[in-house]
Amino acid sequence: MKTPQMPSPIITQALGSSAEVWLKREDKHYYGSHKGRSIPLMVATHNKEGFTSFVISSSGNAALAAIIAIQAHNKNKPKEPLKLHIFIGENIDWQKEHELTDKISNDARITLNKVPTPKQAALQFEKNNHAKWLRQSTDEVALLGYAELAKELAKINQLTAVFIPTSSGTTAEGIHLGFKQLGLNPQIHIIQTTACHPIADVVATSPAPPEAPSRAGAIVDKIALRKDAVAEAIRYSHGAGWIATDKDIVEAEKFAKEKMDLDISPNSALALVGLTKAIQAGFTWTGSVVCLITGQ
Repeated sequence: MKTPQMPSPIITQALGSSAEVWLKREDKHYYGSHKGRSIPLMVATHNKEGFTSFVISSSGNAALAAIIAIQAHNKNKPKEPLKLHIFIGENIDWQKEHELTDKISNDARITLNKVPTPKQAALQFEKNNHAKWLRQSTDEVALLGYAELAKELAKINQLTAVFIPTSSGTTAEGIHLGFKQLGLNPQIHIIQTTACHPIADVVATSPAPPEAPSRAGAIVDKIALRKDAVAEAIRYSHGAGWIATDKDIVEAEKFAKEKMDLDISPNSALALVGLTKAIQAGFTWTGSVVCLITGQ
């Protein structure tokens, strides 16, 4: 499913950008976020390999995409049903938890479990039950979905940079690979938080701020198995890595609301934070730049 991508003269003017700023509205995706690019594709691919049971650890959006994908399959193929087991952390955003709970009410084929260590729980479940772990950071299928996103972004005239809120780095790596397949090389900028920034540490242009909890609760992958690949993509494209404080995030959310009457999540606000920091650091562009609005 294609999502809206539109220029924002208001942001361009307000930030004094040398390039036209565009918003890529992945929050408008049918699956609720940019995770709809990868998770449904992973489910379909691994189902063809014989898997009928899936497990996922998630801070919210990936789980939502998995629920929608599983329920769509079960509706279309009731005689070949799939099962899904979801593990969420104890500190998950209460609104996101409520959304997931509502989505699976009265669905016996999907379970939701709140545990102290969801990633370890998912790993153990995969080992003990013939289930496929929908883990983007280790699944090459996930990259294919984000390569499709790159094809959409490539239609923006003179695209020179993309700002991507980043946890595992799968989105950034997949978009970069998609651009390479098209013979393009826009800058890849990733934005992480004071709570989780293993990839930004490798490519950051300035020292990291003090460690602190973050409003952007979807940025949680401290292992970052794709760290080296994403760092190489950033260097190859002459992009950068940025770290957002909560003050930065709140200011970006306020900016979006006041300037555009746009309610964005703290996770999506990271893209605006990254763009602002890049401009302040002296980055200039002659074409268009994109902020990826990842979802609620």
